[in-house]
Amino acid sequence: MSVATLDPTTAKTVARRRERWASSRTYISAAIILIWCLLPFYWMLVTAFRDVGYTFDPTPWFTHVTWDNFTTVFSESLGNHFAQNLLNSLIVSSVTTAVALLFGVFAAYALARLEFRFKFLVLGFVLGASMFPGVAIVTPLFQLFTNIGWMGTYQALIIPNISFVLPLTVYTLTSFFREMPWELEEAARIDGCTQGEAFRKVIMPLAAPAVFTTAILAFIGAWNEFLIASQLSSEATKTVTVAIAYFAGSQPHQEPYTAVMAAGTVVTIPLVILVLVFQRKIVAGLTAGAVK
Repeated sequence: MSVATLDPTTAKTVARRRERWASSRTYISAAIILIWCLLPFYWMLVTAFRDVGYTFDPTPWFTHVTWDNFTTVFSESLGNHFAQNLLNSLIVSSVTTAVALLFGVFAAYALARLEFRFKFLVLGFVLGASMFPGVAIVTPLFQLFTNIGWMGTYQALIIPNISFVLPLTVYTLTSFFREMPWELEEAARIDGCTQGEAFRKVIMPLAAPAVFTTAILAFIGAWNEFLIASQLSSEATKTVTVAIAYFAGSQPHQEPYTAVMAAGTVVTIPLVILVLVFQRKIVAGLTAGAVK
């Protein structure tokens, strides 16, 4: 029986029940997704704070808590140079993000606001580059950087990372610039601004949320990169993702699971804090341009 055939009182009751059930399903689905996503991170925290002798204890909460694993992470006597690895990742990720934004902003503006031949073909090549598998270029890059003496240097890690991050930057910002009304730029030109001044004084302040969001996504992508760094880095330029893969624990002849989890926690927490602190700007950037 449909709601329309019921008397008004019963119809309102049925409608309220359906609304409550729909709302409940939304909250239940969100809770399931949240638990599914956070459970691995929670178990990493539990293992990171657990004593080595109880590594495989199936207890699902914090037991035998110790800070020794974090001491092991930064212990140079065991061959771990994690502080230097963190600095290397920060340098590579920051430079990659800065260069990708520098070129990505201008490229996205040109693709969104200017008319020229083969514009959509260029955008197609940008999207195609983002889908190209990284494993296919490891060997050519290894040979190239060996020939020119770049193996184990920062630029050997930064340049490939830029090629991975730049397509995301261009595509994201192009979508945003395309949704911005032309009238804003035209009004600035009428007031006497050149095209460069209109871009700098009008377009860029309005694009700040999208640029900020793109920078966060680019930084996280460069921070988490492993494949290229594992093949082209040296002991002096090794990033945290590579360092964790070759981690040495406090117990010889034993896989240092707890130390690896502690290292993973150290690497992950800065990204979590970054997202939590700037979540409003990230959301604003993701939704920017959705409504004209």
